[in-house]
Amino acid sequence: MVRPGRELLSGRVEVDECYIGAPEEELRGRGNLDKALVVVAVEENGAGIGRIRFRQIPDASSSALNGFLLESVVPGSVIHTDGWQGYKKAKSLGYEHEVTVLIGKKEEASELLPRVHLVISLLRRWLMGTHQGAVSHKHLDYYLDEFTFRFNRRKSMSRGRLFYRLVQQSVVIKPVTLDMILRGDTELERKQAPRKKPAKEKGITPVPSQANVA
Repeated sequence: MVRPGRELLSGRVEVDECYIGAPEEELRGRGNLDKALVVVAVEENGAGIGRIRFRQIPDASSSALNGFLLESVVPGSVIHTDGWQGYKKAKSLGYEHEVTVLIGKKEEASELLPRVHLVISLLRRWLMGTHQGAVSHKHLDYYLDEFTFRFNRRKSMSRGRLFYRLVQQSVVIKPVTLDMILRGDTELERKQAPRKKPAKEKGITPVPSQANVA
């Protein structure tokens, strides 16, 4: 469901991480080992929410978070995060960095970073309600892509066009085989490059493209 060359988020963007999975008693926060760690970016649209992006990451290190920012948000945008040290290099990447330190504040994180925490809450409800929580880590990225596709088009006035858009996107990316899904390929393998046009051969007339998807 990921369109090749899709536009990056811009303007003011709230960013935070969350854990997806069953609750644990001993390990909490960014040190949790058995849950899937997901970083979330949400565009601010006035008091509301614009577009969103997700990525499952191995840890909350600066390397993992910076990679997500570069692939999800246009440099020059304002990145609004909590005080986690993994975001401290955001300015060096070309972003304006607004930090809200949560420790010692009377307000909850959901009040200080309201948009991103609302999206996280909606994602968890969707996974638990629609999918009954039966989502493995190796397949989680596919579910995140589906939620993103649905959420970013939630205000579409033509519901039938959503299916049409899916069909358009399916012809510009390489097919995902059942074996690839069952093996739980990495994001690099999963989000493949667009199909290339076949090379011209002598005596063979290439078939015209059936669709041109932006």
